[in-house]
Amino acid sequence: MAANPFHALFYLVFMLTACALFSKTWIEVSGSSARDVAKQLKEQQMVMPGHRDSNLQKELNRYIPTAAAFGGMCIGALTVLADFMGAIGSGTGILLAVTIIYQYFETFEKEKASELGLFGF
Repeated sequence: MAANPFHALFYLVFMLTACALFSKTWIEVSGSSARDVAKQLKEQQMVMPGHRDSNLQKELNRYIPTAAAFGGMCIGALTVLADFMGAIGSGTGILLAVTIIYQYFETFEKEKASELGLFGF
């Protein structure tokens, strides 16, 4: 990192920007956008106190994209930090490994809960 600070700065800015943009794009594709969340809340007959139904999407649109971009930037910062610290493997590889292991853990816990519910223990 100290050998070429311009390269390190460009890498940091690129990763944070790319992760933020990908996160904002992902919420649109995955069905987590403000429009989709407002529709789900309306179907569940949930309301936001002090706001009309027509205003709900606009209100959610103030928070959801910002939260997605910030979350993406945090993931990007974690990846860059791991790369700068010289972690074994790349920061992205570590992040993927942790995510995959956590998904297996969640799946295992859901199956265990459904088996317990099925047998009534």
